[in-house]
Amino acid sequence: MRSISRATMRASAQVFAYVVVISLLILPTVGLAAPAKDIVDTAVAAGNFNTLVAAVKAASLVETLKSDGPFTVFAPTDKAFGALPAGTLGNLLKPESKGLLASILTYHVVPGKIMSADLLKLRGVKTVQGQQAGVGLAIDGARVIQADIVCSNGVIHVIDGVILPEASMTKPGRDIVDTAVSAGSFNTLVATVKAAGLVDTLKSDGPFTVFAPTDAAFAKLPTATLDSLLLPANKSKLTEILTYHVVPGQLLAADVLKKQAFETAQGQPIFLTGSAKKPTINGAGLVKTDILCSNGVIHVIDTVILPPPTKQDIVDTLVSSGPFETLVTAVKAAKLVETLKGSGPFTVFAPTDAAFAKLPAGTLESLLKPENAEKLTAILTYHVASGKAMAGDIIKTQEAGTVQGQNLAIAPTVDGACVIYTDIPCSNGIVHVIDTVMLPK
Repeated sequence: MRSISRATMRASAQVFAYVVVISLLILPTVGLAAPAKDIVDTAVAAGNFNTLVAAVKAASLVETLKSDGPFTVFAPTDKAFGALPAGTLGNLLKPESKGLLASILTYHVVPGKIMSADLLKLRGVKTVQGQQAGVGLAIDGARVIQADIVCSNGVIHVIDGVILPEASMTKPGRDIVDTAVSAGSFNTLVATVKAAGLVDTLKSDGPFTVFAPTDAAFAKLPTATLDSLLLPANKSKLTEILTYHVVPGQLLAADVLKKQAFETAQGQPIFLTGSAKKPTINGAGLVKTDILCSNGVIHVIDTVILPPPTKQDIVDTLVSSGPFETLVTAVKAAKLVETLKGSGPFTVFAPTDAAFAKLPAGTLESLLKPENAEKLTAILTYHVASGKAMAGDIIKTQEAGTVQGQNLAIAPTVDGACVIYTDIPCSNGIVHVIDTVMLPK
Protein backbone atom coordinates (compact mmCIF):
# COMPACT_ATOMS: atom_id res chain seq x y z
CA MET A 1 0.00 0.00 0.00
CA ARG A 2 2.82 2.31 0.89
CA SER A 3 4.53 1.88 -2.54
CA ILE A 4 1.27 2.46 -4.41
CA SER A 5 0.65 5.57 -2.37
CA ARG A 6 4.09 6.96 -3.22
CA ALA A 7 3.59 6.26 -6.95
CA THR A 8 0.26 7.92 -6.83
CA MET A 9 1.80 10.91 -5.09
CA ARG A 10 4.58 11.16 -7.68
CA ALA A 11 2.00 11.01 -10.50
CA SER A 12 -0.12 13.62 -8.78
CA ALA A 13 2.90 15.86 -8.35
CA GLN A 14 3.71 15.57 -12.08
CA VAL A 15 0.13 16.37 -13.04
CA PHE A 16 0.17 19.37 -10.70
CA ALA A 17 3.41 20.59 -12.26
CA TYR A 18 1.93 20.33 -15.75
CA VAL A 19 -1.16 22.20 -14.62
CA VAL A 20 0.99 24.99 -13.19
CA VAL A 21 3.05 25.30 -16.39
CA ILE A 22 -0.03 25.26 -18.63
CA SER A 23 -1.72 27.80 -16.36
CA LEU A 24 1.26 30.15 -16.62
CA LEU A 25 1.15 29.87 -20.38
CA ILE A 26 -2.54 30.54 -20.79
CA LEU A 27 -3.23 33.04 -17.99
CA PRO A 28 -2.31 36.13 -20.08
CA THR A 29 -4.73 35.12 -22.83
CA VAL A 30 -7.66 34.76 -20.49
CA GLY A 31 -7.15 38.14 -18.81
CA LEU A 32 -5.75 36.97 -15.45
CA ALA A 33 -2.47 38.90 -15.82
CA ALA A 34 -1.38 41.54 -13.33
CA PRO A 35 -3.92 44.39 -13.02
CA ALA A 36 -3.35 47.31 -15.43
CA LYS A 37 -1.78 50.49 -14.06
CA ASP A 38 -3.60 53.82 -14.21
CA ILE A 39 -2.89 56.27 -17.04
CA VAL A 40 -0.12 58.16 -15.22
CA ASP A 41 1.72 55.08 -13.99
CA THR A 42 1.39 53.45 -17.42
CA ALA A 43 2.96 56.52 -19.05
CA VAL A 44 5.78 56.56 -16.48
CA ALA A 45 6.50 52.85 -16.96
CA ALA A 46 6.53 53.09 -20.77
CA GLY A 47 9.67 55.21 -20.76
CA ASN A 48 8.88 57.27 -23.87
CA PHE A 49 6.47 59.78 -22.27
CA ASN A 50 8.91 61.53 -19.91
CA THR A 51 8.09 64.99 -21.27
CA LEU A 52 4.36 64.36 -21.13
CA VAL A 53 4.63 63.19 -17.52
CA ALA A 54 6.68 66.28 -16.63
CA ALA A 55 4.05 68.50 -18.29
CA VAL A 56 1.21 66.71 -16.47
CA LYS A 57 3.01 67.32 -13.16
CA ALA A 58 3.66 70.99 -14.02
CA ALA A 59 -0.03 71.46 -14.85
CA SER A 60 -1.09 69.69 -11.60
CA LEU A 61 -3.10 67.09 -13.52
CA VAL A 62 -1.57 63.98 -11.93
CA GLU A 63 -4.41 63.35 -9.48
CA THR A 64 -7.01 63.91 -12.21
CA LEU A 65 -5.41 61.33 -14.52
CA LYS A 66 -5.01 58.86 -11.66
CA SER A 67 -8.71 59.15 -10.73
CA ASP A 68 -11.41 56.68 -11.76
CA GLY A 69 -12.17 58.33 -15.07
CA PRO A 70 -12.40 56.65 -17.45
CA PHE A 71 -10.38 58.76 -19.88
CA THR A 72 -9.08 58.39 -23.41
CA VAL A 73 -5.65 60.02 -23.68
CA PHE A 74 -3.93 60.88 -26.94
CA ALA A 75 -0.36 60.78 -25.67
CA PRO A 76 2.45 62.57 -27.55
CA THR A 77 5.81 60.85 -27.28
CA ASP A 78 9.02 62.51 -26.15
CA LYS A 79 9.94 62.74 -29.85
CA ALA A 80 6.68 64.57 -30.55
CA PHE A 81 7.46 67.16 -27.88
CA GLY A 82 11.01 67.36 -29.22
CA ALA A 83 9.63 68.48 -32.60
CA LEU A 84 8.24 71.67 -31.05
CA PRO A 85 10.28 74.79 -31.89
CA ALA A 86 13.13 75.58 -29.52
CA GLY A 87 11.93 77.38 -26.40
CA THR A 88 8.25 76.45 -26.75
CA LEU A 89 8.27 73.67 -24.18
CA GLY A 90 10.42 75.67 -21.78
CA ASN A 91 7.92 78.54 -21.93
CA LEU A 92 4.97 76.21 -21.37
CA LEU A 93 6.60 74.65 -18.30
CA LYS A 94 7.00 78.03 -16.58
CA PRO A 95 4.64 78.58 -13.60
CA GLU A 96 3.05 81.61 -15.29
CA SER A 97 2.02 79.40 -18.24
CA LYS A 98 0.31 76.78 -16.09
CA GLY A 99 -3.18 77.69 -17.31
CA LEU A 100 -2.14 77.48 -20.97
CA LEU A 101 -0.30 74.21 -20.40
CA ALA A 102 -3.35 72.68 -18.69
CA SER A 103 -5.50 73.83 -21.62
CA ILE A 104 -3.19 72.12 -24.11
CA LEU A 105 -2.90 68.88 -22.10
CA THR A 106 -6.64 68.56 -21.52
CA TYR A 107 -7.09 68.99 -25.28
CA HIS A 108 -5.42 65.56 -25.50
CA VAL A 109 -7.96 63.96 -23.14
CA VAL A 110 -11.48 62.76 -23.95
CA PRO A 111 -13.95 61.64 -21.28
CA GLY A 112 -14.81 57.95 -21.50
CA LYS A 113 -12.91 54.95 -22.80
CA ILE A 114 -12.84 54.98 -26.60
CA MET A 115 -11.03 52.09 -28.25
CA SER A 116 -9.54 52.51 -31.72
CA ALA A 117 -12.35 50.61 -33.46
CA ASP A 118 -14.89 53.06 -32.05
CA LEU A 119 -12.61 56.02 -32.68
CA LEU A 120 -12.53 55.37 -36.43
CA LYS A 121 -16.33 55.57 -36.56
CA LEU A 122 -16.31 59.10 -35.14
CA ARG A 123 -15.69 62.33 -37.03
CA GLY A 124 -14.80 64.25 -33.91
CA VAL A 125 -14.57 64.02 -30.14
CA LYS A 126 -15.17 66.65 -27.48
CA THR A 127 -12.07 67.01 -25.34
CA VAL A 128 -11.87 67.75 -21.63
CA GLN A 129 -10.48 71.15 -22.66
CA GLY A 130 -13.88 71.85 -24.21
CA GLN A 131 -13.18 72.01 -27.94
CA GLN A 132 -13.84 69.41 -30.60
CA ALA A 133 -10.85 67.53 -32.03
CA GLY A 134 -11.13 66.07 -35.53
CA VAL A 135 -10.73 62.31 -35.72
CA GLY A 136 -9.81 59.95 -38.55
CA LEU A 137 -6.61 58.14 -39.26
CA ALA A 138 -5.14 61.05 -37.30
CA ILE A 139 -6.26 63.19 -34.37
CA ASP A 140 -6.17 66.87 -35.36
CA GLY A 141 -3.35 66.08 -37.80
CA ALA A 142 -1.24 63.96 -35.42
CA ARG A 143 -0.95 60.31 -36.50
CA VAL A 144 -1.92 57.55 -34.10
CA ILE A 145 1.19 55.34 -34.06
CA GLN A 146 0.04 52.89 -31.36
CA ALA A 147 -3.50 52.30 -30.17
CA ASP A 148 -5.41 50.67 -27.35
CA ILE A 149 -2.96 50.68 -24.45
CA VAL A 150 -5.46 49.67 -21.80
CA CYS A 151 -5.14 51.23 -18.33
CA SER A 152 -7.13 50.68 -15.15
CA ASN A 153 -8.89 54.01 -15.66
CA GLY A 154 -9.04 54.32 -19.44
CA VAL A 155 -7.00 53.87 -22.58
CA ILE A 156 -3.98 55.52 -24.20
CA HIS A 157 -3.49 56.06 -27.94
CA VAL A 158 0.06 57.16 -28.81
CA ILE A 159 0.39 60.07 -31.28
CA ASP A 160 3.37 61.52 -33.13
CA GLY A 161 2.60 65.20 -32.61
CA VAL A 162 1.45 67.64 -29.95
CA ILE A 163 -2.05 68.90 -30.82
CA LEU A 164 -3.17 72.37 -29.87
CA PRO A 165 -6.59 73.96 -29.33
CA GLU A 166 -7.40 76.62 -31.92
CA ALA A 167 -7.57 79.38 -29.34
CA SER A 168 -6.22 79.09 -25.84
CA MET A 169 -7.62 80.75 -22.77
CA THR A 170 -6.83 84.38 -22.13
CA LYS A 171 -3.58 84.67 -20.27
CA PRO A 172 -2.56 87.17 -17.62
CA GLY A 173 0.03 89.74 -18.54
CA ARG A 174 0.50 92.56 -21.03
CA ASP A 175 -1.32 92.89 -24.35
CA ILE A 176 0.60 92.71 -27.64
CA VAL A 177 1.38 96.43 -27.84
CA ASP A 178 2.56 96.74 -24.22
CA THR A 179 4.63 93.56 -24.60
CA ALA A 180 6.34 95.01 -27.68
CA VAL A 181 6.99 98.30 -25.89
CA SER A 182 8.49 96.64 -22.81
CA ALA A 183 10.71 94.31 -24.84
CA GLY A 184 12.85 97.23 -26.04
CA SER A 185 13.71 95.63 -29.41
CA PHE A 186 10.54 96.66 -31.28
CA ASN A 187 10.78 100.47 -31.13
CA THR A 188 10.39 100.89 -34.89
CA LEU A 189 7.49 98.45 -35.02
CA VAL A 190 5.71 100.32 -32.23
CA ALA A 191 6.31 103.63 -34.03
CA THR A 192 4.81 102.26 -37.25
CA VAL A 193 1.82 100.77 -35.39
CA LYS A 194 1.13 104.22 -33.92
CA ALA A 195 1.55 105.91 -37.30
CA ALA A 196 -0.90 103.47 -38.89
CA GLY A 197 -3.48 103.99 -36.15
CA LEU A 198 -3.43 100.29 -35.16
CA VAL A 199 -2.69 100.63 -31.44
CA ASP A 200 -6.28 100.21 -30.29
CA THR A 201 -6.76 97.22 -32.61
CA LEU A 202 -3.71 95.39 -31.26
CA LYS A 203 -4.72 96.19 -27.67
CA SER A 204 -8.22 94.75 -28.21
CA ASP A 205 -9.32 91.26 -27.18
CA GLY A 206 -8.16 89.55 -30.38
CA PRO A 207 -6.63 87.06 -30.14
CA PHE A 208 -3.91 87.80 -32.69
CA THR A 209 -0.73 86.16 -33.86
CA VAL A 210 1.88 88.79 -34.69
CA PHE A 211 5.06 88.06 -36.64
CA ALA A 212 7.01 90.98 -35.22
CA PRO A 213 10.07 92.39 -37.03
CA THR A 214 12.81 93.64 -34.73
CA ASP A 215 14.45 97.05 -35.00
CA ALA A 216 17.31 95.30 -36.82
CA ALA A 217 14.78 93.90 -39.33
CA PHE A 218 13.42 97.38 -40.08
CA ALA A 219 17.01 98.65 -40.38
CA LYS A 220 17.44 96.36 -43.41
CA LEU A 221 14.95 98.51 -45.31
CA PRO A 222 16.38 101.50 -47.16
CA THR A 223 16.15 104.57 -44.93
CA ALA A 224 14.10 106.41 -47.52
CA THR A 225 11.56 103.56 -47.64
CA LEU A 226 10.83 103.65 -43.92
CA ASP A 227 10.72 107.47 -43.86
CA SER A 228 8.27 107.41 -46.77
CA LEU A 229 6.01 104.83 -45.08
CA LEU A 230 5.78 106.98 -41.95
CA LEU A 231 4.36 109.93 -43.93
CA PRO A 232 0.63 110.54 -43.33
CA ALA A 233 0.02 110.28 -47.08
CA ASN A 234 1.22 106.66 -47.04
CA LYS A 235 -0.80 105.52 -44.03
CA SER A 236 -2.86 103.01 -46.03
CA LYS A 237 0.26 101.41 -47.53
CA LEU A 238 1.88 101.18 -44.08
CA THR A 239 -1.30 99.60 -42.71
CA GLU A 240 -1.22 96.98 -45.50
CA ILE A 241 2.35 96.04 -44.62
CA LEU A 242 1.72 95.84 -40.87
CA THR A 243 -1.51 93.83 -41.17
CA TYR A 244 0.39 91.43 -43.46
CA HIS A 245 2.33 90.51 -40.28
CA VAL A 246 -0.85 89.74 -38.30
CA VAL A 247 -2.91 86.54 -38.41
CA PRO A 248 -6.31 86.47 -36.68
CA GLY A 249 -6.44 83.92 -33.86
CA GLN A 250 -3.69 82.59 -31.63
CA LEU A 251 -1.20 80.28 -33.32
CA LEU A 252 1.58 78.90 -31.16
CA ALA A 253 4.75 77.84 -32.95
CA ALA A 254 3.59 74.23 -33.15
CA ASP A 255 0.44 75.43 -34.97
CA VAL A 256 2.56 77.43 -37.39
CA LEU A 257 4.68 74.39 -38.24
CA LYS A 258 1.57 72.27 -38.75
CA LYS A 259 -0.64 74.64 -40.74
CA GLN A 260 2.08 75.98 -43.12
CA ALA A 261 -0.14 78.67 -44.65
CA PHE A 262 -2.15 81.45 -43.01
CA GLU A 263 -4.46 84.21 -44.15
CA THR A 264 -3.32 87.53 -42.74
CA ALA A 265 -5.41 90.44 -41.52
CA GLN A 266 -4.28 92.18 -44.73
CA GLY A 267 -6.09 89.50 -46.74
CA GLN A 268 -3.23 87.76 -48.53
CA PRO A 269 -1.53 84.58 -47.32
CA ILE A 270 1.86 84.12 -45.74
CA PHE A 271 3.65 80.78 -45.79
CA LEU A 272 5.95 78.68 -43.67
CA THR A 273 9.17 78.39 -45.67
CA GLY A 274 12.74 77.29 -45.01
CA SER A 275 13.53 73.94 -43.40
CA ALA A 276 12.37 72.10 -40.31
CA LYS A 277 15.55 73.13 -38.49
CA LYS A 278 15.44 76.72 -39.76
CA PRO A 279 11.80 77.64 -40.37
CA THR A 280 11.05 80.99 -41.96
CA ILE A 281 7.92 82.97 -42.75
CA ASN A 282 7.99 84.17 -46.35
CA GLY A 283 11.77 84.01 -46.07
CA ALA A 284 11.98 85.88 -42.75
CA GLY A 285 13.76 83.90 -40.07
CA LEU A 286 11.92 83.01 -36.86
CA VAL A 287 14.22 84.42 -34.19
CA LYS A 288 12.04 83.63 -31.17
CA THR A 289 8.60 82.10 -30.79
CA ASP A 290 5.68 81.93 -28.37
CA ILE A 291 5.92 85.24 -26.49
CA LEU A 292 2.54 84.94 -24.78
CA CYS A 293 0.41 88.05 -24.39
CA SER A 294 -3.01 88.62 -22.82
CA ASN A 295 -4.57 88.90 -26.29
CA GLY A 296 -2.44 86.59 -28.41
CA VAL A 297 1.11 85.62 -29.16
CA ILE A 298 4.19 87.20 -30.73
CA HIS A 299 6.74 85.40 -32.90
CA VAL A 300 9.87 87.44 -33.60
CA ILE A 301 11.18 87.62 -37.19
CA ASP A 302 14.40 89.06 -38.59
CA THR A 303 13.01 90.67 -41.76
CA VAL A 304 10.06 92.88 -42.66
CA ILE A 305 7.80 90.88 -45.01
CA LEU A 306 6.04 92.76 -47.80
CA PRO A 307 2.72 91.77 -49.38
CA PRO A 308 2.96 90.90 -53.06
CA PRO A 309 1.15 93.09 -55.61
CA THR A 310 -2.45 92.05 -56.15
CA LYS A 311 -3.88 90.77 -59.43
CA GLN A 312 -0.68 89.43 -60.92
CA ASP A 313 -0.80 86.56 -63.38
CA ILE A 314 -0.22 83.02 -62.10
CA VAL A 315 3.52 82.94 -62.73
CA ASP A 316 4.19 86.31 -61.11
CA THR A 317 1.98 85.33 -58.16
CA LEU A 318 4.04 82.17 -57.62
CA VAL A 319 7.29 84.14 -57.91
CA SER A 320 6.25 86.72 -55.30
CA SER A 321 4.37 84.50 -52.86
CA GLY A 322 7.22 82.67 -51.12
CA PRO A 323 7.38 78.87 -51.13
CA PHE A 324 7.23 78.17 -54.87
CA GLU A 325 10.83 78.56 -56.08
CA THR A 326 11.07 74.93 -57.15
CA LEU A 327 7.74 75.05 -58.98
CA VAL A 328 8.77 78.20 -60.84
CA THR A 329 12.09 76.57 -61.79
CA ALA A 330 10.20 73.54 -63.11
CA VAL A 331 7.74 75.71 -65.05
CA LYS A 332 10.67 77.47 -66.71
CA ALA A 333 12.41 74.17 -67.50
CA ALA A 334 9.22 72.85 -69.13
CA LYS A 335 8.82 76.10 -71.08
CA LEU A 336 5.35 76.70 -69.64
CA VAL A 337 5.92 80.29 -68.50
CA GLU A 338 4.18 81.91 -71.46
CA THR A 339 1.27 79.48 -71.19
CA LEU A 340 0.68 80.26 -67.51
CA LYS A 341 1.05 83.99 -68.19
CA GLY A 342 -1.57 83.73 -70.93
CA SER A 343 -5.20 84.78 -70.69
CA GLY A 344 -6.39 81.40 -69.40
CA PRO A 345 -8.17 81.23 -67.07
CA PHE A 346 -6.45 78.36 -65.24
CA THR A 347 -6.77 76.66 -61.88
CA VAL A 348 -3.35 75.65 -60.56
CA PHE A 349 -2.75 73.20 -57.71
CA ALA A 350 0.66 74.51 -56.67
CA PRO A 351 3.07 72.25 -54.73
CA THR A 352 5.29 74.11 -52.27
CA ASP A 353 9.08 73.78 -52.10
CA ALA A 354 8.54 71.40 -49.17
CA ALA A 355 6.28 69.28 -51.39
CA PHE A 356 9.00 68.93 -54.03
CA ALA A 357 11.51 68.13 -51.27
CA LYS A 358 9.43 65.02 -50.42
CA LEU A 359 10.20 63.47 -53.82
CA PRO A 360 12.80 60.68 -53.74
CA ALA A 361 16.42 61.86 -53.94
CA GLY A 362 17.46 62.59 -57.51
CA THR A 363 13.91 62.68 -58.92
CA LEU A 364 13.68 66.45 -59.28
CA GLU A 365 17.19 66.76 -60.71
CA SER A 366 16.33 64.12 -63.28
CA LEU A 367 13.06 65.81 -64.25
CA LEU A 368 14.80 69.15 -64.78
CA LYS A 369 17.15 67.69 -67.42
CA PRO A 370 16.33 68.81 -71.01
CA GLU A 371 15.86 65.22 -72.18
CA ASN A 372 13.04 64.78 -69.63
CA ALA A 373 11.14 67.94 -70.57
CA GLU A 374 8.18 65.97 -71.93
CA LYS A 375 7.78 63.98 -68.71
CA LEU A 376 8.13 67.16 -66.61
CA THR A 377 5.50 68.88 -68.75
CA ALA A 378 3.09 65.97 -68.23
CA ILE A 379 3.54 66.22 -64.45
CA LEU A 380 3.15 70.00 -64.32
CA THR A 381 0.09 70.11 -66.57
CA TYR A 382 -1.44 67.45 -64.31
CA HIS A 383 -1.53 70.23 -61.71
CA VAL A 384 -3.41 72.64 -64.02
CA ALA A 385 -7.13 72.65 -64.80
CA SER A 386 -8.80 74.78 -67.45
CA GLY A 387 -11.08 77.49 -66.13
CA LYS A 388 -11.21 79.25 -62.78
CA ALA A 389 -12.45 76.82 -60.11
CA MET A 390 -12.82 78.21 -56.60
CA ALA A 391 -12.48 75.78 -53.68
CA GLY A 392 -16.24 75.69 -53.12
CA ASP A 393 -16.89 74.73 -56.74
CA ILE A 394 -14.27 71.96 -56.65
CA ILE A 395 -15.74 70.44 -53.49
CA LYS A 396 -19.16 70.27 -55.16
CA THR A 397 -17.95 68.58 -58.35
CA GLN A 398 -15.37 66.36 -56.56
CA GLU A 399 -13.16 66.29 -59.65
CA ALA A 400 -11.25 68.56 -62.00
CA GLY A 401 -10.15 67.86 -65.56
CA THR A 402 -6.48 68.73 -66.01
CA VAL A 403 -4.71 70.24 -69.02
CA GLN A 404 -2.62 67.04 -69.04
CA GLY A 405 -5.78 65.13 -69.92
CA GLN A 406 -6.56 63.08 -66.82
CA ASN A 407 -9.06 63.94 -64.10
CA LEU A 408 -8.08 64.80 -60.54
CA ALA A 409 -10.13 63.11 -57.83
CA ILE A 410 -11.24 65.66 -55.23
CA ALA A 411 -12.13 64.16 -51.85
CA PRO A 412 -10.71 65.32 -48.53
CA THR A 413 -7.51 65.57 -50.61
CA VAL A 414 -6.65 66.31 -54.23
CA ASP A 415 -5.29 63.07 -55.65
CA GLY A 416 -3.79 62.36 -52.22
CA ALA A 417 -2.30 65.84 -51.75
CA CYS A 418 -3.57 67.95 -48.85
CA VAL A 419 -4.75 71.44 -49.78
CA ILE A 420 -3.12 73.81 -47.30
CA TYR A 421 -4.45 77.10 -48.75
CA THR A 422 -7.13 77.90 -51.28
CA ASP A 423 -8.35 80.63 -53.58
CA ILE A 424 -5.30 82.82 -54.20
CA PRO A 425 -6.66 85.14 -56.91
CA CYS A 426 -4.61 85.87 -60.03
CA SER A 427 -5.39 88.00 -63.07
CA ASN A 428 -5.69 84.85 -65.20
CA GLY A 429 -7.03 82.28 -62.77
CA ILE A 430 -6.73 80.90 -59.27
CA VAL A 431 -4.07 79.06 -57.23
CA HIS A 432 -4.66 76.41 -54.57
CA VAL A 433 -1.61 75.39 -52.53
CA ILE A 434 -0.90 71.68 -51.96
CA ASP A 435 1.64 69.79 -49.85
CA THR A 436 2.54 66.98 -52.30
CA VAL A 437 3.60 66.72 -55.94
CA MET A 438 0.90 64.76 -57.78
CA LEU A 439 1.98 62.26 -60.42
CA PRO A 440 -0.21 61.23 -63.40
CA LYS A 441 -1.28 57.60 -63.44
